[in-house]
Amino acid sequence: MTGQLVGEAITVVYGRNVAVDSVSMEVTCGQIVGLIGPNGAGKTSFIDAVTGFTPMTTGRVVLNDADVTSLAAHRRAALGLRRTFQQLRLFNDLTVRENLVVAAENDTRFGLLRDLVRPRKSAVATDRALELTGLSDVGDELPRDLPAGTRRIVGVARALVARPTVLLLDEPAAGLDTQESTALGSTLTDVAESGVGLLLIEHDTELVFRICSHVIALDFGAVIASGSSEEVRRSDALISAYLGVPDASEPDVSGPDAGGTVTKSPTGGEG
Repeated sequence: MTGQLVGEAITVVYGRNVAVDSVSMEVTCGQIVGLIGPNGAGKTSFIDAVTGFTPMTTGRVVLNDADVTSLAAHRRAALGLRRTFQQLRLFNDLTVRENLVVAAENDTRFGLLRDLVRPRKSAVATDRALELTGLSDVGDELPRDLPAGTRRIVGVARALVARPTVLLLDEPAAGLDTQESTALGSTLTDVAESGVGLLLIEHDTELVFRICSHVIALDFGAVIASGSSEEVRRSDALISAYLGVPDASEPDVSGPDAGGTVTKSPTGGEG
C-alpha cells in the first residue's frame, strides 16, 4: 500500500470487545476517503488508533513513508496528521480569526503570546485557512453569532492552520441541515483540491457518497464494503448493517431510495 497515510491491519481491543478488527486503509494527496457504518461500528476507535489517542493491539501506521506506529499523538500531529473531534469546542469570546491564531502551531507558549500581540507566522497560516474554507468575510465575528454550519467549518479551518498533510474529520456534518451539509461538502472538496488528504467519518452518507472518491464501510469493527462511492452505496451488506431486517407491518421510511441510496443513519451518537 502506498499513500500519504496508510493504516495496515489495525486492530483495537477493549477487554473482550474487538472495537476494530484488522482494518486497512490509505489516503493519498488530494483524496477524500469516507468511513461509514452504524453506531458502534468502530469508526471513531479506528481514527483514535491511527492518530495515537488509543493504543493499537496490532497494526501499523505509515505517514509520508515514515512508520509512526510507536509515536505519541502529539508527535504524529507535528508530522502532519491532524484530526477534528465530534464535539466542537470553539472559544466563543474570541473571533473566528483569534480562534485560528490560538490553534496555530507555535514553538513555545511564549511564541503563542507573541503571535497574539504581534502576529507573524500564525497570521499567514490563519489567512490561508480562512481563505481556503471561505471564512475570510467572518474572520472578525464571534463563533456564537454564526450559523451551525459555519461554526463546523470554523472547526475545519482551525485544524488546517497547522498545514496538515492528512486531516481526519470525525462527523463534521453532525446536526447540520441539507443546505449546511452541502456547503460543508464544497468546503471539504476545496480543501482536498489544495493537496490535503481527508478521511471523513460521517453518518450523512449522502455527503460521503457525493464527495468521496473511495468509501469504506464498517460494522462490528470489520470492513463489510470497500470501493467507489457507487459500489459501496449499492452494497447489500451496508444496507443490511444500517437498516437491519425491516418490520413488515410498518412502512420502510428510512431505507434506500429507488436509486439504491442509503440515507442518514437512523440513530445518532459515536461510531
